Amino acid sequence: MRSRLAVLRQDKCHPDRCEKECYRFCPMVRTGNETVTFDEKSHKAIISEVLCEGCGICVKRCPFNAITIIGLPEELEGKETNRYGPNGFVLYGLPIPREGRVTGLLGPNGIGKSTVIKILSGEIMPNLGRGEEVGWDEILKRYAGSELFDYFKALRDGSIRSATKPQYVDRIPKVFTGNVAELLERTDEKGMMKDYASLLGIDKLFEHEIDTLSGGELQRVAITACISRDADIYFLDELTPYLDIYQRIKVTNLVQELSKDVTVFVVEHDLAILDSMADVLHIAYGIPSVYGVITSIKGVRTGINEYLSGYLAKENIRIRDKPIKFEAHHPRDDTGGNPFIIYNSFEVSYDHFKLNAQGGTIYEGEMLGIVGENSIGKSTFLKVLAGKITPSRGDPGIETRISYKPQYIKADEDITVQDLLSSITQEFNSAYYRSEILKPLQLEEILDSSLILLSGGELQRTAIAATLSREADLYIFDEPSAHLDVEQRMQATKVIRKFVENNNLCAMVVDHDIYMIDLLSDRLLVFDGKPGEWGRVEGPFNMRDGMNRFLKMINTTFRRDEEGRPRINKLNSKLDREQKAAGEYYYVLEG
Repeated sequence: MRSRLAVLRQDKCHPDRCEKECYRFCPMVRTGNETVTFDEKSHKAIISEVLCEGCGICVKRCPFNAITIIGLPEELEGKETNRYGPNGFVLYGLPIPREGRVTGLLGPNGIGKSTVIKILSGEIMPNLGRGEEVGWDEILKRYAGSELFDYFKALRDGSIRSATKPQYVDRIPKVFTGNVAELLERTDEKGMMKDYASLLGIDKLFEHEIDTLSGGELQRVAITACISRDADIYFLDELTPYLDIYQRIKVTNLVQELSKDVTVFVVEHDLAILDSMADVLHIAYGIPSVYGVITSIKGVRTGINEYLSGYLAKENIRIRDKPIKFEAHHPRDDTGGNPFIIYNSFEVSYDHFKLNAQGGTIYEGEMLGIVGENSIGKSTFLKVLAGKITPSRGDPGIETRISYKPQYIKADEDITVQDLLSSITQEFNSAYYRSEILKPLQLEEILDSSLILLSGGELQRTAIAATLSREADLYIFDEPSAHLDVEQRMQATKVIRKFVENNNLCAMVVDHDIYMIDLLSDRLLVFDGKPGEWGRVEGPFNMRDGMNRFLKMINTTFRRDEEGRPRINKLNSKLDREQKAAGEYYYVLEG
């Protein structure tokens, strides 16, 4: 016996642009049952889960792919935690935050992680799947005898103080005007704000206006503001976007120290950082925007490896057809291909910053990774190659077509994803474009959505597709991992790699997610220097030499477990000391 779930994506249902196919072709409607009706105000469809027979005709007939009908295992019936109205997204289960630990939550976008934070922080009350508000008595009755009973009772009584770092920090300037000091002073409830600001390197930004900050600066300000509050539990929703690896490790150490006295709950897609930061882990699985299920607690290593394998052992559930695997790159001096782009040495000098770049060669079909701290000249280097900045000394000596995806993406036009992409390429309607670009980047479902209504992850995937849609010889991607979940990062990696290799072109990728750089890159450019003062770019190096050089700069070592997954060593641990002594900062396998 299986319960049926009928979900309608409100953002994709356009009753004014269709012929109500869901109603016209429904067999149950034809027999006289009110299986499909329409809301009096929005005119959008309402599907009765009781009357629906699950034939799937409405799913196939809907021109906007707005409907999902699925059967759920009987064990989930009656265990709904929250539902967003009739035919809305359903959440099953909740994680259990534990005092003195960092509890992590890992899962794809649109699976309910932000809903979990809203419930546990008291922003919304769980409606137990009824789609309408329920009282605390019913909530406590549902969770009686469980570990969540005491938590919800304390939440009801107002004895839990919480602080939340928002997911999208680029929205902060839209809701706050003023300088950094004014914002942080409002949150300094423990008298620790200046210490946190100094540790995260934003103490020199106090007089800067919020709307002048970069993404990385906004992220660190948001983290500082959150943990400066006097709270019992801290909810940190995506800590790493726009932060370089050095800053990510600093944040990791800070969160670990913070958790000794309080409870910390973290949602994060950078697996290397989540692995190092969290003490325990819950996995969220299901169908994005349809339903999500939160697993019971797992060890961090076990949980991440199960997530990557696509099989949850305790739950006996397969959440992915194929596992995500990591392969070590063997040292090599070149790619064995034909030189495609050769650039010469050059310098760029500003009043307070200087960049020195040595020349190099990029080969046909090659993916060149770029690593380095923020504010060290990576964007300046790329703009010189693209001809947007004239060097102060020297000339890169290249003339080539470049397609560039910037780090910060803004949607200013109220046009659909389809309108944008079809205006860039004539291949939009081809089978190749749909199978190699749209489908793997999960864009088919949002083609009719307006750019200004897209989430951060949707906008990022659209920007990647737009970059690949332009005719060019060199494709440059600046932090393509931002706001993408783990699976989307892996899919984006495959799409970019396959496109470059199949067309004998080349690409440069700047990113701070070590997993993505590891999977994507053939060789590395390494930036050294002092952020905000001077930078130097060297290479390209083979992966082993390049990562060793870079990780030595930031005093961090990685190991690989038996599955080949890179993992951060704890500072000054036995393995950390041994690897540093051997000069092996990256390519060491466990036991």
